[in-house]
Amino acid sequence: MSTSHYPFYEPAELLEQAVLDLHELARHCCTSPQWVIEHVQTGVISYDNEGQLREISHEQWRFSSQTLVRARRIAQLEHSFDADPQLAALTTDLIEEVQQLRRKLKNLQG
Repeated sequence: MSTSHYPFYEPAELLEQAVLDLHELARHCCTSPQWVIEHVQTGVISYDNEGQLREISHEQWRFSSQTLVRARRIAQLEHSFDADPQLAALTTDLIEEVQQLRRKLKNLQG
């Protein structure tokens, strides 16, 4: 499995509290803005200002660095394994949960 087309994220990316717009997120995930829109509409990824009282346009959506990591992982799974978006999202959820559990275990051990 080659990851050269979908560069994986460096841990430093999570330290930066970057706020990305729709086009920036699409560019960093090597996808189209339409891909991002479809994945937001199906609930696979979410934008940060989703809880606002009024409906906002796609152009006003903002995404965190954590969403960037999630979206990149989903895009890579879809591309590498021809995975359905929902399956890629489920796989991503499980990967994130395993990482969280490993951090907790490490904290308990040390």
